[in-house]
Amino acid sequence: MAQATMYDAILCPTDGSAGSDAAVEHACYLADLTDARIHALFVVDELIAGADKWDMVVEREEERGERAVEAVADAAADRDIAVEKHLRRGRPHEEILDAVGSYDVDLVVMGTNGRTGLGRFLAAGSVAERVVRHSEVSVMTARPRE
Repeated sequence: MAQATMYDAILCPTDGSAGSDAAVEHACYLADLTDARIHALFVVDELIAGADKWDMVVEREEERGERAVEAVADAAADRDIAVEKHLRRGRPHEEILDAVGSYDVDLVVMGTNGRTGLGRFLAAGSVAERVVRHSEVSVMTARPRE
């Protein structure tokens, strides 16, 4: 009889920051141990700009997001881990929580203080804190190395 693995799918939200790098390391380590797939997720925050600047800012954020999820895929490729890359628009904690069900993940691995730039001033509270409080699956948070 085949042994069931603890994790089949791991969600790794990333913003491409140093805070996310630690989470990527942990997600890759766990995926390697359990033969899990990683879902790399970048969320373009809907609160990042006023309506008059929306298109330009969203385009720049989507480019940053593509680089961020590609960095997860590159890290996973070293260990031959399957990665699905996702870009979403919305409020980060809401999109992460929705992705848990949409992608049928068993675990979320995310950084604790990855927010950079304007987004950190616009968000009310920590994205990681909100995900931990409301997730239906386990959430592992990773702090950036000093």
